[in-house]
Order: sequence, then C-alpha cells, then structure tokens
Amino acid sequence: MVGTEWEDKNVLVTGATGFVGYWLTRALVDKGANVVALTYGDVAKSVLGTTGLLSKLKAVQCDIRDFESVKKVFADNGIDSCFHLAAQAIVGIANQSPVQTLEINIMGTWNILEAVRTSEGIERVAIASTDKVYGEPVKLPITEDHPLLALYPYDASKACADILSRTFAKMYGLPIGVTRCCNIYGGGDLNFSRIIPDTIRAAIENRSPIIRSDGTPVRDYIHVDDAVSAYLALAENLHRQEIKGEAFNFGSNSPITVLDLVKKIIELSGKSLQPDVQGKGKTKGEIQKQYLASEKARKLLGWTPKVGLDEGLKRTIEWYAKFFNAKQK
Repeated sequence: MVGTEWEDKNVLVTGATGFVGYWLTRALVDKGANVVALTYGDVAKSVLGTTGLLSKLKAVQCDIRDFESVKKVFADNGIDSCFHLAAQAIVGIANQSPVQTLEINIMGTWNILEAVRTSEGIERVAIASTDKVYGEPVKLPITEDHPLLALYPYDASKACADILSRTFAKMYGLPIGVTRCCNIYGGGDLNFSRIIPDTIRAAIENRSPIIRSDGTPVRDYIHVDDAVSAYLALAENLHRQEIKGEAFNFGSNSPITVLDLVKKIIELSGKSLQPDVQGKGKTKGEIQKQYLASEKARKLLGWTPKVGLDEGLKRTIEWYAKFFNAKQK
C-alpha cells in the first residue's frame, strides 16, 4: 500500500545493504518513495542484493568518505530526505582498526551533513546513532540527557557523529534528528558476531551456543520492524521545531541478561541445548548493564515498540531457518 507521507519523495538511504538499512529501504519502497540506495562493496551478496529489491530502487556505489561523490549523489537525484545508516559497525574490527572506523563513521557523517547543508530542498534527515554512545551508565534506565561517556573506538566514533549531527541541526537550522536504538535484531542480520543470529545459527545446527561473557550482562533488544518504525516516526516529525536537533532513545523497556536471552532462543527453537558460557567475570570493554528509557519518543513521536521479544524471536528464527535451508539447496 502506498503511503501519502513518502509517495514520490526522493529518499537517500546510506547503508542500505546493511541489516537495518535493508528493512528500512524496503519499507520506504513499499510506501511509494523513490529510493536511492548508497552502496559500497559487493551488493550482490547482501540481503538487498539477494531479495529482488534492487530492481525497485536506484543503487549508487559511493564511498561516504569522498565528499564530492556524496554531494553529487544529492545533486543528481534531487534528494529531499535522507536516512544515514552507513557505518563500520563491527566492534571487533573497530578495536583492531580504529582509524578506518573513525574515518567511515565520523568523516562519513560530516560529509553527509555538509552535503545536506549545501543542498536545497532537504526536508528531513535521520542519523543513526546508538545506545553505545552513553558508555558506562551513571543511571538506569538511560535517558537522553545522560552524558555521552563512550570510551571504545566504535562507541566513540558514533558519539562524535551524534554530536556533529545535532551541531549541524542547531547551528544551521537543519531538519536533522538522531536515533539512539538499543540492540536491534531480526531476519537478515548476517553479522554472526552478534549474540542473537549466532545463537539461532547454533540452535539450527544443533550445537551449543557460545556466550563469550559470563552471561550476566543486561541489555534490551528491539525487533527490526520496531526500529524501522522508529526511523520513520522521527523523520515524519522533523518539520516540527521541537524535534529538530533532538536525539531519541528507542528501546524495548524489557531488559534481559545474555544468558536468559540465549536460553529463550534455545527454547523457542525447540532444542534442549546447553549454552557454552566461556566468560569468567567481567569482560574487557563490556558494559555490565545498559538499557534505555523511551519516554521521550513515546511522548513526542507517538512511538512505542509493538513486537514483543518472544514474538520477535519466533519471527527471526523462522527467517534464519528458511535462509539456511535455501543455502543448502
């Protein structure tokens, strides 16, 4: 069904080949938007490239670290809306190669912001930040006024991008908003260093899921459908003065320990496996408890998560079962 809010809008999505970027792109295409997907690297092997969605949008290869290329994409396509999700998001890579991560996540963001600042007709820009920008929490649940205390390469790169985005909004009066989502899960996440896809894969392969920590860290998780609705809710409200330049938390309001999460996935998979808990005490670089308060998003954007954890995990398990079954054929 075509939605009037996005019909015939020229929407740029960076990071469209990524997990969340794919689902957001699909939602925008379904709503009638003219989507320009900014891609980098091998698109064919991504979820975007294997689902037939490419035929319904315009894909443009572009390195977001190259400002002139980014600016050209905006100019050539009459972009009026932008969702910036492109990032180097794998924590292990960030720790091993911090400069590359800083360049992509910070320089890439300021290039998008400067292209927005120097373009005409930009109506709304949603920038992807993360709950990781808060670092070790001073209080729980974390509200948007919590200081940004990120001290690890990936976290710090996103904190810098977060601040820059709100700076451009305030300094230049631009319609920019920032999303700070908790851990997002769902079908299509092929980064198996993350706990949910890795655990589901282990369950499907009938082997014990590995927990690299001691299982006690607490997090909250939202299904990708709720994350997509969060991005859309923010973007659709950026015409309002009180929304411009603001950051919003999007969380489940249902924190859970890693061990309990893994046990839940095993149970929902119908298996009787035992997790392999490898951590002995606090893991270096691991925040023990981190979960968000989403009252601001509820009050100002009318956003609330709709997919409960059990339902979301069932959907996700079904997606991966089909995915791995198709790979074997």
